[in-house]
Amino acid sequence: MKHLSIKAVLVLALLSVTFSFAQAKKPTIMVIPSDVWCNKNGYMTEVNSLGETIKVPNYKKAMQENAELLAVIAKINGLMADRGFPLKDMAAAIKTLESENAENAMLTSKSGAAVAETPIERLKKVAKADIIIDLTWTVNQTGPKKSVTFTMKGLDAYTDKQVATATGTGSPSFSAELPVLLEEAVLAHIDNFNGQLQTHFDDLFANGREIIVRIKKFDSWPDDLEKEFNGKELREIISDWMHENTVNHRFSETDSGETSMLFEQVRIPLFDANGKAMDAKAFLKGLQTMLKNAPYSITNKLMTKGLGQATLVLGEK
Repeated sequence: MKHLSIKAVLVLALLSVTFSFAQAKKPTIMVIPSDVWCNKNGYMTEVNSLGETIKVPNYKKAMQENAELLAVIAKINGLMADRGFPLKDMAAAIKTLESENAENAMLTSKSGAAVAETPIERLKKVAKADIIIDLTWTVNQTGPKKSVTFTMKGLDAYTDKQVATATGTGSPSFSAELPVLLEEAVLAHIDNFNGQLQTHFDDLFANGREIIVRIKKFDSWPDDLEKEFNGKELREIISDWMHENTVNHRFSETDSGETSMLFEQVRIPLFDANGKAMDAKAFLKGLQTMLKNAPYSITNKLMTKGLGQATLVLGEK
């Protein structure tokens, strides 16, 4: 009986661990066509960004005109959903952007500080995915047979850092259907790819998301970051706030002067107290509110770029 009791305990423990792993939270993903694919297929648009002409993907046009793109994204979404990954649909995110009239979003401060967002940065803010899967594919023809060569890059939606990659070519097939060819090519690599995504997400759980925070001042504001409150400079007060509100007090104060501060590798919680995903804007609202109130009473303006960059400009709105 004693041996049976020990066995039962071991079995229960094993089941408990297995259940815990099965219930592990997975990162939310969104699949998008890569810049390379958009450029190759004529879905790029030239825009003026702070005086410089740049080419950016026209996701809306691509989704409306290219049935192949819809089929490919649907196939990758299906493969990821089968493995338990929550999805954000690119087409739905684009529609939300339309309804919010966010395509032309650009904020410029009176001090000359500017925040111009690219289409993918605006898309990220709406979708709020943890990982962006950047997808490129080409169809190869060898006689009557076809195959697909693909590259998938998993990018952290907050930092754009590559956290996973997979590339390969499927076996030649008589199948003419692109989704079938793509699935055959991807299946051999997808579990390793997903393992890389999960490892990155587990690190975020343990150490927080990574963002960039900038503090600036309007030229019209007569004070600066050396202004003292109760014997402490404002830049010290801001640095103390960062220390208290970052995960494990992890951040790098890259620059700190009279008129500006730069914080990089800022680790923030994945979720707020209500379980809502936290981004750079939500994180910095706490500092914004503190500085607006006594004893500081500093009017300020919060500007963001994508999910992972926020700038607080002091002195005006």
